[in-house]
Amino acid sequence: MTSQGYTGVTRRGLLGAFAATAIVATPTYSKAAGFLRGGGDIRRISMYSGRTGERIDTIYWIEGEYIGEALREVNNFMRDWRNDKVANMDSRTVDIMAASHRLLGTSEPYMLLSGYRSPETNNMLRSQSSGVARNSLHLRGQAADLRLSSRSINDMTRAAVSCAAGGVGTYRGSNFVHMDCGDVRAWRG
Repeated sequence: MTSQGYTGVTRRGLLGAFAATAIVATPTYSKAAGFLRGGGDIRRISMYSGRTGERIDTIYWIEGEYIGEALREVNNFMRDWRNDKVANMDSRTVDIMAASHRLLGTSEPYMLLSGYRSPETNNMLRSQSSGVARNSLHLRGQAADLRLSSRSINDMTRAAVSCAAGGVGTYRGSNFVHMDCGDVRAWRG
């Protein structure tokens, strides 16, 4: 459900209520790869944006199938907030985010700092910082910069790295973790 308001009970809402009661134990890091390869019947993502004030908490995958409507909500939520441009987020990145979140054993939603970036936004950020890649995976909807106040960036990094499914950047100075579905690698920024 997004911040646009409640419009009635939906199939996804009912499934969300079921999912909230179905998760009993917190998985361990050693089981992380299983969450990406058929690891469970339900996948959920929960985030908020300090920039727009929006929130999303949605089940986007059930029993081996992505839910198109839910992924469209994720795409809109993870849009470039500077110019409202929307791109299709790579579902592999959403899977990595969801698996990492589940491993962290918290109900706190991620704070999304950056999802999709339009070329204009990426060029502007590159002009202000040497840490922004010219061909950033944010441009392709394949990356997210995230924060949790209840978990350290070291904990977030360990969870994401244990998924062995993409890139993980730890940015201590800015207190966030970058997750993407590119080559498996890790770095500190």
